[in-house]
Amino acid sequence: MIVVPNHLTEQWGGDFLALYPGANVLVATKKDFEPKNRKKFCARIATGDFDAVIIGHSQFEKIPISPERQKAIIEEQINEIVDAIAEAKANKDEKFTIKQMERTKKNLTADLKKLHDKKKDDTVYFEELGVDRLFVDEAHSFKNLYMHTKMRNVAGISQTKAQKSSDMFAKCRYMDEITGGRGVVFATGTPVSNSMVELYTMMRYLQYNMLEQGYQDSTGKTRSLKHFDNWAATFGEQVTAVELKPEGTGFRLKTRFARFYNLPELMNLWKEAADIQTADMLKLPVPEAEYITIQTEPSEAQKKMVEGLAERAEKIRREKIDPSLDNMLKITSDGRKLALDQRIMNPLLPDDPGSKVNACVENVFQIWQESTPSKGTQLIFSDLSTPKGRADQKKETEKETEGPDDGKEPETGEETVMEASVYEDIRKKLIAKGIPAEEIAFIHDANTENQKAELFAKVRSGQVRVLLGSTQKMGAGTNVQTKLIASHDLDCPWRPADLEQRAGRIVRRGNENSHVKIFRYVTKGTFDAYTWGLVESKQKFIGQIMTSKSPARSIEDVDATALSYAEVKMLATGDQRIKEKMDLDIQVTKLKMLKSNHTAQQYEMQDKVRGYYPNKIKETELLIDCLKADLPLLEAHPVKEDAFNMEVMGTVYTDRKEAGQAIVAACRLMDDPDRDVELGSYRGFPMKLSFDGTKFKVTMKQHLTHTAELSSDVVGNITRINNALEKIPQSLKNHQENLERLHTELESAKEEAERPFPQEEELAEKSARLAELNTVLDNEEKGRGSGKETPEEEPRREESETPERAAGKPSILKSLKEYERPTPVISGREKSQEREVI
Repeated sequence: MIVVPNHLTEQWGGDFLALYPGANVLVATKKDFEPKNRKKFCARIATGDFDAVIIGHSQFEKIPISPERQKAIIEEQINEIVDAIAEAKANKDEKFTIKQMERTKKNLTADLKKLHDKKKDDTVYFEELGVDRLFVDEAHSFKNLYMHTKMRNVAGISQTKAQKSSDMFAKCRYMDEITGGRGVVFATGTPVSNSMVELYTMMRYLQYNMLEQGYQDSTGKTRSLKHFDNWAATFGEQVTAVELKPEGTGFRLKTRFARFYNLPELMNLWKEAADIQTADMLKLPVPEAEYITIQTEPSEAQKKMVEGLAERAEKIRREKIDPSLDNMLKITSDGRKLALDQRIMNPLLPDDPGSKVNACVENVFQIWQESTPSKGTQLIFSDLSTPKGRADQKKETEKETEGPDDGKEPETGEETVMEASVYEDIRKKLIAKGIPAEEIAFIHDANTENQKAELFAKVRSGQVRVLLGSTQKMGAGTNVQTKLIASHDLDCPWRPADLEQRAGRIVRRGNENSHVKIFRYVTKGTFDAYTWGLVESKQKFIGQIMTSKSPARSIEDVDATALSYAEVKMLATGDQRIKEKMDLDIQVTKLKMLKSNHTAQQYEMQDKVRGYYPNKIKETELLIDCLKADLPLLEAHPVKEDAFNMEVMGTVYTDRKEAGQAIVAACRLMDDPDRDVELGSYRGFPMKLSFDGTKFKVTMKQHLTHTAELSSDVVGNITRINNALEKIPQSLKNHQENLERLHTELESAKEEAERPFPQEEELAEKSARLAELNTVLDNEEKGRGSGKETPEEEPRREESETPERAAGKPSILKSLKEYERPTPVISGREKSQEREVI
């Protein structure tokens, strides 16, 4: 059974049949999973002789696991919780943690009761379908798998669960039982898309038995990894670090589950189940991408509104407002909207000519003009301000323009458009510049599989040349790359995986263009800096999993692919020291990785110098001595066409065919496969007959064993036996050459084992500068926190707030003003082919 995203079932079915034209494939449709048809469809799977059943994610969830199995899983979870509660009480853990686990136990008990009370029906259960292999495409969609843990209030750890993930887990456990842990294959480009904790989730799906059994550490102690807290204690810890504040006006300390230890062991365990292939490894014929960052200046209204966000954040930190009325999530959401376009926050605000939306419109139109001869196409991504359905929008417009006179001034067309979406604003402006309306489309208008297929075909042919959409709707499965020449990221999604999905639409096989451009738009001094920074920090960890680099023993920050995200963040902050710090973060991390690899190679070379090469040389010298000893015997018994002679089972044969028949007869008479039979002799070498469970073999040994595999060809067997001996002279020559090579490699290994790390001085210099910058920035942050309030701020402090309570809280408005200074222009093109446009 192959489980794929809902909108890809038909495409998968077509591709499967293209590869295997004679296959008997069943592809699920929406109609098959209507309540009246579901049982019938499942019965077809159970009774049919299908090579593959292709089914959508949501359809797969509708095939239930048996109640008995569900009960067993819930009971197991309850037992785990009971043990955890007992352990927590014994360790005198926080009462909140214990209460949280007791609530979880109560909920699980309620779920179990529902199952007991549920009436039995004649449903066809998953176990009855006869599935012997389960393939899951885009498997990261099932990452929200329940886990209980004593950790709380730590970023990256969530104890929420999704029903579809619990269902998938139960089915994976069943597949493990019937296949010995070899029945499930997950396919995904992003096994870790948001947090390293997701790696534990993937291991639960694919390596549950391994987690249960644990592994032996370097001391020989077995460590159980079944429970998340054990896994976390073995491989990670909570860290507190300085990061840019969400309001973009300074820094803050944030606790995260972010540092990982014992990385080689973790990666070795993970790679027992993971076959990792990145684009760099595959060297696919894809176009070269040039990443271009477009920076736009904030309008005066945006600057003022960022100040307002900072004031809101200050009130929240001082607990002056009910969290249900305002909180950091709301501020973050508003900040992202403001960074996209100020009119999203207030449609009465003017259209800023210098906004990044207008910069995008200009770029799209220019590229549309330049690529008209080849019908070049473009994608515009925005996860914010997506369009409403055309019908809903039409009704709203009619209501706004034709409704009864309520005494209010009618809204202008522009304001109405902005209330609809940024999408509509872009579409309207592109049409005004001269792009035909029929060449612009929204992915949101394609609501069915047929509509999507039709739209994608139009983009591939160049009939539609500008397609706007969100990552969710225009990411995985959007194969429109044929004529794509440019892609535009108007906003930054929360997950690095989403950025990869966006880029994967254009940097893809089948694109006619050898060079493409990916534009990323940033409004300076807004939340864009925070959002890109967040994505960067996530990508650093994820990169360790998705590369074949030898991991260091511990990591906080990793990976080369984080550079382009980091560059966007640096450009947006405006403080050049931050840029230098972040550059050094990446450079020092890379240098540490290089040194780690260098050290690992040195240890490997030292091991080879002490063990591998001496042993291989000794082994090769022994082989050479044996071959030299066998060679005279071979030369003393040359092969003559008219004087063949072979002894088989006590009889001397002078005819090759008869000798071959005698050998075959001896094979048939062999009554004990575990015991070799003395077969006879040939050219002075005694022969033995053996059976290895699959093939019969003849071995000839004087000083070294020479082997020939047998078949039913009686004359061919004689030729094989003779060839095995005739190889002795060439084998002797090969081993002598190999001995010379081993001596040469041994000398090279000795030199390599003593070679110092070539970039040691650079690493020390940059590490020292990074430590200096960290100290300066940290001291400035502390200085702002301990400084006195300005006269403007002092009256705002409520009577109930003590000086002690206010101490340590930075003045956000004060630090905000630093970002109003002009930003120096950074020129030049980076190695990653990124450039800045101011």
